[in-house]
Amino acid sequence: MNDQQLLRYSRQIMLPSIDIEGQQALLDARVLIIGMGGLGSPVGLYLAAAGIGHMVISDFDDVDLSNLQRQIAHVTNDIGLPKVESAKQSFEAINPLISITAFNKKLESDELLEQAELADIVVDCCDNFETRFAINDACVATKTPLVSGAAIRFEGQISVFDSRDEKCPCYNCLYPRDGAVAQSCSENGVIAPITGIIGSMQALETIKVLTGAGESLQGRVLLLDGLSMEWQSMQLPRNPNCPTCSPNA
Repeated sequence: MNDQQLLRYSRQIMLPSIDIEGQQALLDARVLIIGMGGLGSPVGLYLAAAGIGHMVISDFDDVDLSNLQRQIAHVTNDIGLPKVESAKQSFEAINPLISITAFNKKLESDELLEQAELADIVVDCCDNFETRFAINDACVATKTPLVSGAAIRFEGQISVFDSRDEKCPCYNCLYPRDGAVAQSCSENGVIAPITGIIGSMQALETIKVLTGAGESLQGRVLLLDGLSMEWQSMQLPRNPNCPTCSPNA
């Protein structure tokens, strides 16, 4: 770590639970972020600022005027650009010392599996159940920790699924494939700060998992009702019959 890095990350390094070792772990980390929208924007901005050494970002959409209400990695002049290109510019503007690989497409099948295996942790910032289940499958198969967040209307949720721990549940333990109901912000709406709150917490959980600081949300789901500003923490045991992560899957 050089003098410029020591100064840039000094406020993190002075934290006993981070210190030099934790900051070096962040610099050495490769993080895959899927989705550069309302959640992926704050996740990427905070992880870039925190010094994640290599960020891999994926999205297949272009910046639209309706995105700007909540997707803070993009600005008006970015309309029409691929979201990964716009986001990459924003992240590099905050921290030119990090490396960013951008996939302007939907990662699927073997390519998703390969990128999950290369990553130290995956952050799910997508907005549909089909992709969430595919990401979960890849993370379970490669035993890559997964930080999952969701936001809609005035509501949000976040959890950590770590298949390195045999007792930890996976996303499929929380939602059955045949019972998941697709909901999107375009159909239901979303208040902008909810995506910022959940995305910021996803960034925090990512940092905690990579550095070993504190206790992650592994085995718990945190739910936010923004209208009443109440949080609920729900214990999530592993489903012994889960079709994705159980021994007989």
